[in-house]
Amino acid sequence: MKSIVIFASGSGTNAENIIRYFNATKSAKVVAVFCNNPKAAVIEKVESYSIPLILFSKSEFSTGLFADRISSYAPDLIVLAGFLLMVPSVVITKFEGKIINIHPALLPKFGGAGMYGMNVHKAVVESGESQTGITIHYVDQHYDSGDIIAQFSTPLNGTETCEEVAARIHVLEQTHFPKVIEQLLIEKI
Repeated sequence: MKSIVIFASGSGTNAENIIRYFNATKSAKVVAVFCNNPKAAVIEKVESYSIPLILFSKSEFSTGLFADRISSYAPDLIVLAGFLLMVPSVVITKFEGKIINIHPALLPKFGGAGMYGMNVHKAVVESGESQTGITIHYVDQHYDSGDIIAQFSTPLNGTETCEEVAARIHVLEQTHFPKVIEQLLIEKI
């Protein structure tokens, strides 16, 4: 069975959705969740699934020892699900081609440092875009610049609020992210 390690910093809705999906399908297993925010809601969500939760600091993250700590879970795939820190090069190098992220816009638009959550939705609304969506991509040395794996879109008519855009994005994430992870594990890894 394939092993997934999740990194999360916030509410944990995507992390929990991925855990539930793979608990039901049995095609892979989430073996650990790493979190850099001791106040994140994801912590409480993960506890009910009996999955190891590893809290860590930003300074720990950039060390070779931390990369070894991740390796101890033998991940076939590392999934960033609402994780806000830049992944350090030591981790990217050790797990090259095995780290993916989800972004709440259609990259390359609305990506880069500081472009997460409502910052993205506000930028999309203010730009007058006719569509938005999600991008699932590989992680490289820069924010939101890795090769695109999949994109899913939703139309906009120009009257949506940031909150309405966020709700549409959430539906896309919940619907597509676990399925893309599963397909990736089957086809590529």
